[in-house]
Amino acid sequence: MISIYDTTLRDGTQREGISLSCDDKIRIAQRLDDLGVAFIEGGWPGSNPKDVEFFQRAAAMHWKHAAIASFGSTCRVGGDPATDPNVIALLDARTPVCTVVGKTSMLHVREVLRTEPEENLRIIEQSIAHLVGQGRRVFYDAEHFFDGYKEDPAYAVRTVQAAFTGGAEVVILCDTNGGSLPWDVEAVVSTVRSRVQGQLGIHCHNDGECAVSNSLAAVRAGATQVQGTINGYGERCGNANLISVMADLELKLGEHCLPAGHLAQLTDISHFVAEIANLAPDEHLPFVGKSAFAHKGGIHVAAMRRTTKSYQHCEPEVVGNRMRIVVSELSGRGNVAAKAEEHGLEGHKDAAISNVLSEIKELESRGFSFESAEASVAMMLKRQDPAYVPLFELVDHVANVEHREGRGTFAEATVKIRVQGELAHTAAEGNGPVNALDRALRKALAPHYPAIERFHLADYKVRILDSHNGTEAITRVLIDMQDGVNRWSTVGASANIIEASWRALVDSVEYGLLVVAPKADAR
Repeated sequence: MISIYDTTLRDGTQREGISLSCDDKIRIAQRLDDLGVAFIEGGWPGSNPKDVEFFQRAAAMHWKHAAIASFGSTCRVGGDPATDPNVIALLDARTPVCTVVGKTSMLHVREVLRTEPEENLRIIEQSIAHLVGQGRRVFYDAEHFFDGYKEDPAYAVRTVQAAFTGGAEVVILCDTNGGSLPWDVEAVVSTVRSRVQGQLGIHCHNDGECAVSNSLAAVRAGATQVQGTINGYGERCGNANLISVMADLELKLGEHCLPAGHLAQLTDISHFVAEIANLAPDEHLPFVGKSAFAHKGGIHVAAMRRTTKSYQHCEPEVVGNRMRIVVSELSGRGNVAAKAEEHGLEGHKDAAISNVLSEIKELESRGFSFESAEASVAMMLKRQDPAYVPLFELVDHVANVEHREGRGTFAEATVKIRVQGELAHTAAEGNGPVNALDRALRKALAPHYPAIERFHLADYKVRILDSHNGTEAITRVLIDMQDGVNRWSTVGASANIIEASWRALVDSVEYGLLVVAPKADAR
């Protein structure tokens, strides 16, 4: 069993652009506990009031799987752990686990601590011994271990021995600068393991893009604890991505690190932490990204339709993800046929699929992109059905933007549509022309299709495709619509941003009314 030590709440927050409130940290810790990690590092209690509050609240909570850990450093050079503010703060946090960081590298001993090698060994051993004497489980983070080992292997090993002498339960070898390579990590961990008595762990940074590989290499060499962060968040280039580490441990190395069946939570927790951190999820992350099991090339999709093992290294459901077939100008007939099946349109004839494929290729040459606009593809397929009747038809629309003294800038739109044999003519104001058109369209449709009241615009993206043409450039618009449970995307493109937006908006509304609303009503 490999124990997973999550440091998202401390090391992860050292990434530029991340700042978590105490409530944020509590929510993430609860989800990590549900996932089943063994240890959750809450922060550095001596560094800021927010971390002090976290540990106070965590101490009063029930944790099903995880032990909460506080993080701090050894006592000061020449000091006594019993009176050192850092060590006292660790004890005041009242966590069952205390993780202490200290120096391994002779460079840091001489130039950063500015002390003698023997004094560094003393403060390591005595700091740990004092915490153990107070009834705490103690982990020791051997900072800059791999760099220190290159400088002076014998001294690096002595720092590990000092930690174990002090009573450390696990000594974690840290690739703090993130520059080690997997074969070196495996060799060093194997050597250290042969020279000390006690459990070893691994803590890698990703500056050389090897943090996950280095963590797995350390496990191969005998490490029994892996430290890292969700999504690899962390200072500089980040830490080892625990999402990938946990999936690789379980699926590739056969090492258990989570309760049975909990691996399926990985996609959900990856997105959850990204949302709390106010960062867009990385859609290309291994295992959990939206594109991790997305298939675009026609040859790939043709093979996938015969066996999913042809272009997938594992079943996406195992990690809580799903396979997707992407439609674009690179698609073959299989892509479109798969998309038809996905949307319950299996009855489409070959000619209809060919028509849609030709239309996609032609539209993408004009600036459309259907990879992220699956609802637009679904509507193209539906419109090939001879029995298809549009829910509404545009007669005309007008959008104006005005500036008036005392009121500022605003937009007004009028929409005339034919719906269920009636002509509806409505007007609405908005903070921009697209917003005004959206409101006017909703006003016209609501009496006939009340479900539209549940829809709201979740995202609106605009991209200029040929900026060298200046204000005459083609504009691509992507719209994400949501009804509280479901989310769907549509696309439009034109040299006129209003036309592009209108096409995406119409697809989005019609897809929601035809596909999403009936399923929601059935529930």
